[in-house]
This record gives sequence, C-alpha cells and structure tokens, in this order.
Amino acid sequence: MGREWLRALVDRDDVEVVGLVDLDGSAARAALDHHGLTAVPVGATIGSLVDGARPDCVVDVTAPAAHYPVTMSALSLGLPVLGEKPLAATLAEALELVAAAEVHGRLFMVSQSRRYEPYAASFRALAAGVGPVGILTAAMYRGPRFGGFRDEMDHPLLLDMSVHAFDAARWFLDADPVGVYCEEFNPDWSWYRGAAAASAVFEMTGGARFLYNGSWCSDGHETSWNGEWRASGAAGSVLWDGDGPPAGDPYAVPPDREPGEPGIRGALAEFLAALRTGATPTGECHDNLMTLAMVHAAVESARERRHVRVADVLQAAHGEACRRATGPVLDRLRSWTRLPPPVS
Repeated sequence: MGREWLRALVDRDDVEVVGLVDLDGSAARAALDHHGLTAVPVGATIGSLVDGARPDCVVDVTAPAAHYPVTMSALSLGLPVLGEKPLAATLAEALELVAAAEVHGRLFMVSQSRRYEPYAASFRALAAGVGPVGILTAAMYRGPRFGGFRDEMDHPLLLDMSVHAFDAARWFLDADPVGVYCEEFNPDWSWYRGAAAASAVFEMTGGARFLYNGSWCSDGHETSWNGEWRASGAAGSVLWDGDGPPAGDPYAVPPDREPGEPGIRGALAEFLAALRTGATPTGECHDNLMTLAMVHAAVESARERRHVRVADVLQAAHGEACRRATGPVLDRLRSWTRLPPPVS
C-alpha cells in the first residue's frame, strides 16, 4: 500500500516528497530509489526528519496499529495528516486523534478511497432519484491471500474491509448509523485466524436499513472489490456491480465516467485542495468517526450476539479516551457536549 501511495505522490506536479519514515530503512530506501528520489532522506520517526525536511503535511499509510502514534506525532508537530483507513485501531484512539486535531488546529483527513471509485457518484445520484431509499444492500465476496497482519487479525473482514462499505453506505444514504445486529464467522476452509465472513443489518438515521454481507474466503465468482449494491426506494431501484455504470429503474442514464481521479489519487487530490482552500474535505476526521463507530458497533454486536446502539459504543469509547488522555487533549475531550463532536 505504501508503494501505491508513493507512486500517487510522485506523479503529482504539485507535490514534493521530502522524507520517508519507515522502521525498515532499507525498504524505504529501495522504494525511494525506484522513483529516482535518491536524495530524499529516510528516518524511523517523523520527529527525526521534520527539522531537515521541513514538510508541509504527512501522509500516513502505516498498518492500523500505528495510526495513532504516527498521526498524534504529526499533529503535535503542527502538520496536517492524510491517513489511510481506519482512522485508528480503536474508537478511543480515534476520539483522541480528533481532539488532538482540534487542539493543534490542523486538518486530519482519512482516505475513504471507495468514494472516488468510477461510477460511485452515479449510483448515489440515481439512488437519490428513487428515494427516499428505504433499503440499501451490499455484498462483497472475495478470496484474497494477503499474508501478513490481516491473516492474524481477530476481525479481519469487519476491521479491514467492511469499513469501505460502511463508509460508502453513509455517503450513499446521506445518513448515519443508529444501531446494528451483526454476526461474523469463519468457514472451515478459511485461511484467516479470525472471522473472515460477516452479515450485518444497520438501522440508519431517517429509518433506512443497510444490509451487508461479506466474505474474504470465497473463491470463485468473485464480486468487485467495491461490492455489489442495490438501493430500493418508493420510485424504484438502482443496481451497481461496483465496476461498471449503475442501472436505474426508471432507466436513467448515468454519466459515461466519473469526473476527477479515482481511488487514493482522488483522496489525495481532495486533501491537497483542502489545504489550499480551507474547505472541509470528504473523510475529515470528525465525520469519519461515524464510519469507524459502525465498524466497532458491528464487532461488539457479533461478539455479544445482540443488537448494539452506536451511541452507546461512542459513549463507552469516550470514557476510555478520557481515562487515557492527558493535558490539552483531555481537556478538549471533556469539553465536548455531544458525540460525535461537530467540526470546529
């Protein structure tokens, strides 16, 4: 993933890579050399490079467990951050990072790259045309062999993959989660240690239901990585296979192609535009909290085999964050009068 982001950065005329942080210095050096960036320094921490490199922002593409320390360090140094999903490994850590972004007055955006996929906006527009949408469904069946940390995660599908669909559902419906019932499981043939399959039903604000079925251990007849989607409203339904143009009923014709850049390149472009203009981008950390809350509410529901209210999950995480945090970040957490807090 880091190499993908490095390519996206190098390909932009308005970006200069001034440093690369990695615990594996030789791998970082090799990645930079591959792009002809032989003079760019490598370090083990942001702090070790910031004085010499003088960066304007940080792109955090570390594994989820490192999101909190890396982003907290960058924000504390006064640097805006574009981070890979999820916002943090835990909801409590995420709340601390949002508070830190407020304390230091810096932008923290999470890249939810599925919002920039070709035809995603077309599906959203067509769904609005048959609305209000009462039922939104997503199904994702793949059989990837990643190796590495995902194979050992407790909840690989919910924590590392479903976040894409959950965030897309919020965007498609322009709604937030209220509650969820979720079951996760691991088929006998799964090569993951943790549960690689799940089904969830979310109640959303406005009364719509979002139904999700996913698997990371389903070989054959695979869906798109974006999943297969259906939105049903009073005036009809819209289908999207995740790759091609969506089909509306009535049969509206979507645009031939989405404007702008797809995937992580689209997220990067919006982040840079936000830095220049001060606009609030898609994936800004306050808003993205609700996507992460969906994930952790689903995990809690699956673990406890009961319906879970998202507000309760947020409140419990806020209590944990207040027990962990210190100084101005703790003061900011305690100052919030509602969860999620509004963009300051």
